[in-house]
Amino acid sequence: MDNNWKEIIRKDLFERQDTGYGDFQSKLMPTVPRERIIGIRTPVLKKYVKDLLKNNTIEIDDFLHDLPHYYYEENNLHMLIVMQIKDYDRALSLIEDFLPYIDNWATCDSGVPAVFKKNTGKLLPCAYKWIGSDQPYTIRYGIGVFMRLYLDDGFDIKYAEDIAKIRSKEYYVNMMKAWYIATALAKQYEAVLPVLEEKQMDDWSHNKAIQKARESYRITPAQKEYLKTLKV
Repeated sequence: MDNNWKEIIRKDLFERQDTGYGDFQSKLMPTVPRERIIGIRTPVLKKYVKDLLKNNTIEIDDFLHDLPHYYYEENNLHMLIVMQIKDYDRALSLIEDFLPYIDNWATCDSGVPAVFKKNTGKLLPCAYKWIGSDQPYTIRYGIGVFMRLYLDDGFDIKYAEDIAKIRSKEYYVNMMKAWYIATALAKQYEAVLPVLEEKQMDDWSHNKAIQKARESYRITPAQKEYLKTLKV
């Protein structure tokens, strides 16, 4: 790269454009105008990230700090790069800088840096800060962190109860709450069941969590039948 790194990245992205795929993606993301979607399939973008990190190691920081990005794929590129960073403090700083600029569920759900998985103790206060945000995609990202990193050995019922308490008018927040509870039921059924039995969530999220849990192959037929009786 040179000083025209932004133009070079955009040129590279448009060379990988699939317009039909962009049309398809646009239908799934009503929060992003069609003109801001280039249309790049995820495996193609991931390969580009590998090439970019292999061949250009310094100017990447210019891209990561030039916010906000314009194109949807630039946001996804940003997330994919940060997910490869091995230094915890740097990855966390970059995530915190980027969260306010996320404007769609797909970028938000891209995943978490691998280094977060090795630092769940240090990360926990940040995850709580995110779910307490007033920004919908920051909340959604925080719930996603709890779902990805704190449902197995590090599980605590308090996490599920605190997420159930979140109240929002945002569809993408409430859908993520439902997804989290459904996944938690699949992994920690007996512990999480009282969240539904005691109706700790708003009615919409409550019913959506039951629906998603009953669609899961990890929930037994008997469990699905009981969950059906808990609908409100």
